[in-house]
Order: sequence, then structure tokens, then C-alpha cells
Amino acid sequence: MLFSKKKALRYLFALFIIFTLNFIIPRAMPGDPVTNLLGENFITSAATIQELKTELGLDKSLPAQYLDYWKNIITLRLGYSYHFNQKVITIIFTRMKWTLILLFPSILFGAILGTLLGALSGWKKNTWGNKATTWAFLSVYSSPPFFLGIIFLYIFSFKWGLFPFKGFYETGTFLDVLQHLFLPILIMSAFTASRNYMIMRGSVLIEKEKVYVVYARAKGLYGNSILFRHIFKNASLPVITLIALDLGFLLSGALFVEIVFSMNGMGTLIYEALLSRDYPVLQGCFLIITIMVIVANLIADILYSFIDPRVREKA
Repeated sequence: MLFSKKKALRYLFALFIIFTLNFIIPRAMPGDPVTNLLGENFITSAATIQELKTELGLDKSLPAQYLDYWKNIITLRLGYSYHFNQKVITIIFTRMKWTLILLFPSILFGAILGTLLGALSGWKKNTWGNKATTWAFLSVYSSPPFFLGIIFLYIFSFKWGLFPFKGFYETGTFLDVLQHLFLPILIMSAFTASRNYMIMRGSVLIEKEKVYVVYARAKGLYGNSILFRHIFKNASLPVITLIALDLGFLLSGALFVEIVFSMNGMGTLIYEALLSRDYPVLQGCFLIITIMVIVANLIADILYSFIDPRVREKA
């Protein structure tokens, strides 16, 4: 079996815990959502405030709100944002497409570049080129994406004027969108590649000392043939896990990059929802992120079963 009942129950339990935390965390934040919605200087009657709380469902007890929360999840109703004056699901789908355009090319380019260079670096670790590449990736790996975004924005946009300062587009043409997305995708790809590079390099260093590599040499293989025909598949297993586990982390990194470049995606949406204590939007965003991370880990489990026969035997 590629996927056991035990794993399925584990994922369902994880979803239950995360969805519950998704309900609790926004309500644990300081401040009153109605006051933030109206503004501190806005003067209104207590009856109006109570009416707004009733419409938002904030007049009920926490257990009642919790039950309503699960009913809305089951019926795919994420609520209504009184701050943005739209349905939450509409807002998220409008913003999320731009974040995905930023995120998925970064994951793809970072995975390909990081695994290939990491494998070559681990296979021939004593060359000057590999040492320089390792130091370069280590520097990127140690820097948060938003910090790299500020540096790149200052150099390439402010100093040299090669790329726009903010936004996803101005005219909406393909070249215009590409010019706006180039720096953010470059930053996220470099950051993703650095993580994959370090993991793949260490994995190859471990795998090349195992007995099956000696056996491959005895069969007459040499050089990169041993690396890509035998070592690469086994060494790539930790990278698959890293990509799945890091999807949430990379998504949060993309959100911060969006804020640095003033992009109107999920990053600015969550930031604005935090400032306004917009519970429905925060819950909807965290819910979507949770589902994406769980699905990524599910795909990683299935890929593990295909690549490693030992996983299938245990399942």
C-alpha cells in the first residue's frame, strides 16, 4: 500500500489540531475587532456596536463560535470581511493567484538548481569551485528572504533603476509582469536553492561512503555515472521531505517578500487583516496555507513510496 490507514488518521488529526489553533490564535490577539473596524476616533452608540458584533458572530460564547466555525468549514463558507467589504473566499482567490505565481517558479527553480549543484558539490567537495559555491549558498541560507529583498530592491531598483519598486504589474503585458516578478522570484529561488543545496550536499557526502557505491565501482562505473545512476535517487529523499515541510515556511517567506515589494498578494492581505483584526480573513488565509502544507506532505509521502521500496514494505 502506498498510503496506510495510520497515516491517513495522522493527517486528519493534524488537520483537526491546526484548524482548532486557527480558531484560537486570532481571538487571542489584543484589541477589539469592532473598534478596529470602526476606528478609535469613531463615535457611535452601544446599540450599533452590539449590532455589528451580532452580525460578526462575536456576541456568542466561544464554544458557540467554535461550532459555527466548523459548520462554515464543512460547508466551505469562510465568512464575510467587513473590513474589505467582500466575501473572504473571493478575496483569497483574487490575491492567492499572484502569490502562487511567485511561489511555484521559486520552488521549481530552487529544487532543480539546489539538488543538482548540491549533488555535484558533495561528490567533488574539494574543488575550489565547489567551495566557493558552498560559501555563496551558505550566505544566502543564513539570510532571511525579506532582508535579501531589501538589499536587491536598494541595488537593482533604487540605485540602478533596472526593475520597478513595487507591484505585480503596471500595464498588464507579459513583459511588464515578468519585469515586476523577476527580483522576487530570483530572491525566493536563491533562498530555496540554498536550503536544497545544503541538504543535498550533506546527503551525498553520506551516501557516497556506503557499500553500494563500492559495488558500482566494481561493476566498472566511474565519475558522475555513479552519482546520477545510483547515489542521486537515494540522496534526494531528504530534499523531497524538505520541500514538503518547507512549503509553509517558503510561503511565509514569499509573504514577507510581497510586503517588501508592495505586492498585492496574500502577504499584504494577511498584514492588512492583522492590523484590522479581521478574524474571517485571517482564518481563511491560515486555513488555505494549512491545506497546502498538508497536501504537500501527503504528496511527499506518496513520492517516498515510489522512490524507496523500504517505505512500501513498511506500509
